[in-house]
Amino acid sequence: MPTLESIAPAGDTDTDALPPLPGPLVPLLHEVRHALARLVADGGEHRIDLHALPLDATLIDQLLAFIGRGEVEARIEAMGPTRVHESAIAGVWVVDYRDADDQRLALHLEIATVPQILRTDRATLSAGLQRLDAGLAGAGDPSPPS
Repeated sequence: MPTLESIAPAGDTDTDALPPLPGPLVPLLHEVRHALARLVADGGEHRIDLHALPLDATLIDQLLAFIGRGEVEARIEAMGPTRVHESAIAGVWVVDYRDADDQRLALHLEIATVPQILRTDRATLSAGLQRLDAGLAGAGDPSPPS
């Protein structure tokens, strides 16, 4: 049975090219694996604060290299940039929170179908609907559909 140390990230078939996985990352990747299994099974989501773990910059870089980079990226501008990208592992997202000076505030792995920061809450949706209704009324449509 393969172990995490011997499994190539998605899209990489040349396992000989992979550097050895540092020991401190193995338990973390098991946590990611269990969280991903839970997401698949019942939709349960999980967030891991990488700065709360005893990982130095080198280990974080090795982790990010191991999980790879997917096709989706987003940038949010609110009190400093927040960068979100999917990893090469579906359902595993990297969320990098920065301050106005572009200094890292937090770095999370989110195991979810969509990261929380990219979701719109109901109050914001309601405000958007009201704004659209007001725009339609201003354009001469007095009765928006219900």
